[in-house]
Amino acid sequence: MSVLLKDLNDYIAPSQACIKPVEVNKTATESSNVIKIDDSGGYYEVFQDGVETKLETARITLDDCLACSVLITTQTHEELYNVLKSNKQAVREGRVDNVKTVVVSIAPQSRASIAAMYKLSPLQVARRLTHFFRSLGVDYVFDTSFSRDFSLLESAREFVQRYRGFQERQRQKLSLNDDKSKGLDDPSLPMLASSCPGWICYAEKTHGSVLPYISQTKSPQQIMGSIVKDYFAKKIGVTPNNIYHVGIMMCYDKKLEASRSDFFDEKYQTRDVDCVITTVEVVKMFGEQNYDIKESPELPLHSLTKTTQEGQLLGSAGSASGGFLEFILEYSARELFGMTGIDVDGEKGVVVKTGRNKDFKETTLEVEGKPLLKFASAYGFRSIQNIIRKMKGGNIQYHYVEVMACPSGCINGGGQLRPDGTVPIKDWIAKVNDVYRSVDSSSPEQNETVQNLYR
Repeated sequence: MSVLLKDLNDYIAPSQACIKPVEVNKTATESSNVIKIDDSGGYYEVFQDGVETKLETARITLDDCLACSVLITTQTHEELYNVLKSNKQAVREGRVDNVKTVVVSIAPQSRASIAAMYKLSPLQVARRLTHFFRSLGVDYVFDTSFSRDFSLLESAREFVQRYRGFQERQRQKLSLNDDKSKGLDDPSLPMLASSCPGWICYAEKTHGSVLPYISQTKSPQQIMGSIVKDYFAKKIGVTPNNIYHVGIMMCYDKKLEASRSDFFDEKYQTRDVDCVITTVEVVKMFGEQNYDIKESPELPLHSLTKTTQEGQLLGSAGSASGGFLEFILEYSARELFGMTGIDVDGEKGVVVKTGRNKDFKETTLEVEGKPLLKFASAYGFRSIQNIIRKMKGGNIQYHYVEVMACPSGCINGGGQLRPDGTVPIKDWIAKVNDVYRSVDSSSPEQNETVQNLYR
């Protein structure tokens, strides 16, 4: 069986139709069989002897789906409405045990998209979205910049561990003959980013050989799910299944990620993230609720939002896809080579080369012209396919690759807002990116709340 996405370019929008043909095992005697369609739309295979057999209807499941074209019934803002409605009814009827605690976690890319559309600052959007969701009946509003700090730290530590293991195996191989050294082969490098579910799904369906290279660290969305359903649930004294956790995300693939069996708690029969709503759907909710974000009151931000002591928003340095390449390289330079003061975003201490396609970039840590670490970012499926071809040909020199399915990365996710026809899409992406990067950054290692949770 295969999945065919029709009329696609390198940008995946949520409007493409999936077709999965059912596999038919042909024999020589079946070559002249014909297919008949009845008045109800049923398909029948007609054999040479006149016997008709009804054909199986092809169906798409989450396991079959390659990209973000399939919307899931439990992954819509209507489902959030239903939970909030059920909560209100349970309160009216005195069924307190049936009331779920509703938590919303907002991605900074979604926040930037809304800020650009309504000409607001990211802080204004964060505070006004807090008011909006609280007015609907949501109990807590968080920010995935907070959980991204965990993802950055864990990814960096994983890379350092892989790099040291790889170097040790290389040293051992040099001291052994060819036969004995074959047992030391281990696909640990290059490490490939794991936070983009579109890329992960693509790799699983079409390039299984690269899976051992993919980072084992969860995405910020799923780490926030773990924090909400574990740490936060214990903190407020409820079980994980009594929390309904919603992610506001830039990407339709995040719906599929939240629905994966990997992130389902068998004990409590609950997902880490129960529902994902895209930026586009949030704006649709504004219209349905007659909500004007430009005139909205503002509420203070929760402690599980990355802010300064004065309440100003904080993010991470680097690209609007999360800054993984930048942080991992700077962390590794310090841990592996004792090099401090490296600023990848400011191109200090590194050599940056942009490819012929702007969605591919190389970043190299050098000492006296000798490369110590060579990283790359590959956005969009054209760039991804080039990386995979190099890996399969054994011709890849990178230690780490930040891989994102969407051209221009997460800031251009399929669930983001789009401009009207008067603004070119490239200009719009640049504007949203500028808004995203207008938030001050701080290192994950300086996030005291994250460090307290580790302890």
